[in-house]
Amino acid sequence: MSKHDPVLITGAGKRVGLHLALNFLARGMPVIGTYRTEYDSLHVLRDKGATLYRCDFNDQAQIDWLIETLLTSHKQLRAIIHNASEWLPDSADIPAAEIIQRMLQIHVSAPYQLNRALEGLLRDCNDDHADIIHISDYVSSRGSRKHSAYAASKAAMDNLTLSDSVRLAPKVKVNSIAPALVLFNDDDDKAYREKTLKKSLMQREGGLDEFQHAVDYLMNSHYVTGRILPMDGGRHLL
Repeated sequence: MSKHDPVLITGAGKRVGLHLALNFLARGMPVIGTYRTEYDSLHVLRDKGATLYRCDFNDQAQIDWLIETLLTSHKQLRAIIHNASEWLPDSADIPAAEIIQRMLQIHVSAPYQLNRALEGLLRDCNDDHADIIHISDYVSSRGSRKHSAYAASKAAMDNLTLSDSVRLAPKVKVNSIAPALVLFNDDDDKAYREKTLKKSLMQREGGLDEFQHAVDYLMNSHYVTGRILPMDGGRHLL
């Protein structure tokens, strides 16, 4: 991987996005991150040299501003990792039309716009290839009883992977990672954890390091593109 061209990570303030950002910085790779909410972790990223932009992907004006800023301030990108996400249940106390609109805006519209606007920065990277990685979800191929809008938007993201892999080859590889359980939240209770662990053959969290391994595999590959990489602990066999 290039030590000169930056990696753009959306949703870099916590969990997967934060873990990836810290690891890339530790390797000497420049990181550009986006965030919607200010967290203490962002101070750590800034102190380590990350360039951070606040952007709410539900606001089209902010997406337009982000694209203009990136094109003005940066010349190359090694990768875009679309990690920004929202997990709205169908039972959320807002109109159904707003639920599906928000899911599609964050998981499909924003990545679609960024991929097209920034493709020149990816093509100009100093490595022999650049990468786009969409962070999808296990439910994109299964559906969901309680999060159907979320699942549908992630399925659309996977389809974007297929289209953009064709459009951007051979310089830019485009793939998805479709995880099931990556990491429990601190407030998940014991009953929920036990129930969830039983849904996979491995009966454990995937973990943030496992996620980093998947990203590294795709970025190091000179050949894999247009694929949805499952990371579900064998859940598909139960």
